[in-house]
Amino acid sequence: MFTELFTVIAPVFICAGIGFAWAKMDRPYDTKLVTALIANFGTPCLVFSSLIDTRLAPQEFGNMVIIAITAMVGFALVSAAVLKVAGCSKRTFLAAMTVPNTGNMGLPLCLFAFGEKGLALAIAYYTIASLTQFTFGPLAASGGAAFTKLLKIPLIYAVLLAVAAILTGFEPPRWINNTTRILGGMTIPMLLITLGFSLASLRVSGVKRCILLSVFRLVMGFAGGVLLADAFGLEGIARGVVIVESSMPVAVFAYLFAQQYDRSPEEVAGVVVISTVISFATLPALMWYVL
Repeated sequence: MFTELFTVIAPVFICAGIGFAWAKMDRPYDTKLVTALIANFGTPCLVFSSLIDTRLAPQEFGNMVIIAITAMVGFALVSAAVLKVAGCSKRTFLAAMTVPNTGNMGLPLCLFAFGEKGLALAIAYYTIASLTQFTFGPLAASGGAAFTKLLKIPLIYAVLLAVAAILTGFEPPRWINNTTRILGGMTIPMLLITLGFSLASLRVSGVKRCILLSVFRLVMGFAGGVLLADAFGLEGIARGVVIVESSMPVAVFAYLFAQQYDRSPEEVAGVVVISTVISFATLPALMWYVL
């Protein structure tokens, strides 16, 4: 079991560690450029190639989408109640507590733990989490949301094209498959390196409150993942994917939105950093549970 756990966790630590060390050595790293490449090319190609290669059944994909939607709604409701009782600003922390880091951490873990099938299922969950991030995030932070921005997210079109190909039995030309595999291949390592770099670069404040909110996010995520897996009768890979994705720490994008809308960005950065550090420390236990 130790060897199996190490095989899953080591690549995540190493890749994130490279990014962290790179930042600490004060080496240049254009986070905006890398993020733009991942968002516009890497992730859509990874989504398309993974769904096409695994030929995930539409029912399996649809079930995971429903579960992810249920998770986002549940996390938002529970977080809103807890933040109100705790006297914390919902505009500052609600989106951060609701949407876990299903991309930078969740996708690699599901790939290494459950293989290509696990990655394909995780992509379904990640798609809903991403859409929630780019709609609910600005809505919670600013009080309004531009839903037209959804039309500019390449991820949506990658999912639609892949699902259409699966439903119709269409086999994309080999050159398309090869191209999307190459471009998609950069996504997971760059996500992890960028995560490590970001963790080393963020400035933190309000440590005590950040620790409490970080613990809340991780406990809520794990408990919610287990409850959803039981409620939907999931077993095997699907069960593991739901629990892992739900249990992830606060996403780095939460900090970017807090910075954009001036919603205590250093406190949100604290929740991002501390929840991720705690998550790294508890990863062996989490992966032992799902494996």
